[in-house]
Amino acid sequence: MKNKGTLWLASLLVALMGVVPVVAQSEHVINTAGNAYITSGGEAHVDERHNGIRRWSDRETVVSYFFRANECGTVDIALQAKGKSRIEVSLLGKKKKITLDSDELTRVDLGTYKIKKPGHVRVDIRGVKINEGEDYGSVAALIVSGDIADMSYITTDFNSHFGRRGPSVHLGYVLPKEDVEWFYNEVTVPEEGDIPSSYYMACGFGEGYFGMQNNSPHQRKILFSVWSPFNTDNPADIPDSLRVTLVKKGEKTVIKEFGNEGSGGQSYMYYDWKPGERCRFLMGARPDGKGATVYTAYFFDNNKGEWSLVASFRRPKTSTWYRGAHSFLENFSPVQGYRNRKAYYTNQWARTADGRWVPLTKARFTCDGTGNERKRLDYTGGTEGDAFFLSMGGFFDEYMTPGTYFERAGDTTVAPDIDFSTLE
Repeated sequence: MKNKGTLWLASLLVALMGVVPVVAQSEHVINTAGNAYITSGGEAHVDERHNGIRRWSDRETVVSYFFRANECGTVDIALQAKGKSRIEVSLLGKKKKITLDSDELTRVDLGTYKIKKPGHVRVDIRGVKINEGEDYGSVAALIVSGDIADMSYITTDFNSHFGRRGPSVHLGYVLPKEDVEWFYNEVTVPEEGDIPSSYYMACGFGEGYFGMQNNSPHQRKILFSVWSPFNTDNPADIPDSLRVTLVKKGEKTVIKEFGNEGSGGQSYMYYDWKPGERCRFLMGARPDGKGATVYTAYFFDNNKGEWSLVASFRRPKTSTWYRGAHSFLENFSPVQGYRNRKAYYTNQWARTADGRWVPLTKARFTCDGTGNERKRLDYTGGTEGDAFFLSMGGFFDEYMTPGTYFERAGDTTVAPDIDFSTLE
């Protein structure tokens, strides 16, 4: 953004020397693979591999591009598109109908626009008429050129799959200095934050994670996983001596191995948790005295009013109490990356190895590489009342600085009333 000092200097140069200053121009190629979504209607989809729109033939389909201008300025916007059709483009409060008439990708100008404040820009495209062929064509990119240098979007050198998913966000809780055996946490997902393909992770630890998922409109899970100490994305490569092994499981728990993000033991149970209800998690870690650590996860069944065992795993070559207590919120589907997710994390407690409950009221906010590299800035966290919260996705304009510490009110919470003898 040109500030008053820059404008004054430019005017002085013109007045004294007759020099017309040259404003540096920037061009941003905002590719479809990382930055576009089908936000309404039809069977069209974004083809990440070939960087374009496929099966775009329904007039109800809306293809939406998002980018964030981190400063103000004037820009020229164009499409890199092909097809033989009539389409309509909506952005910054204006609509414009344009004609595509090429079998090859061609630059199609949309006009000049003023961006008056920093924030996200949404560009919606819908088909009007197919002039030739079976679809409206395809779009490979938005091209934004002008005097705005600082923009956030998924660039071609960044993984489009993870970029389209949006930035994952985390809360790292400050544990007491004593040995901790159990970590207790409560999670509430508001109606507006309950989105398919979301993982609302409650009780993370140094070697795994435990929380709940909205997998689809018809399926919800409680998921608990422990990484193997052997570094691989293929569980078949893990030597027997380094495999995570099952100690015990709940009656309805499914046990399997997982890969592609490290590998290890995984457990899950189907449970129809509800948005708006407080879900309770209890996660334990205890060294077995033989060079391994046993991790045990319990979930409180609100329908039955009792704790349910999810599973207990033994991790070899590990001797530790609970460490790295954290929560996170993530979207695991690139198709759903334009939607906003939110969760509240409340009433965190640590139970020391000698049986003392300690409230956890301080947490550090962080995000993943998508946010840290400023490819997307739609992430935030903080406190509301006596709860921490996390929010990501949806291309909202405000964002929180990674590394910020939050402190929730701790005088309104009560230590969990859990009879551990009945759990065992």
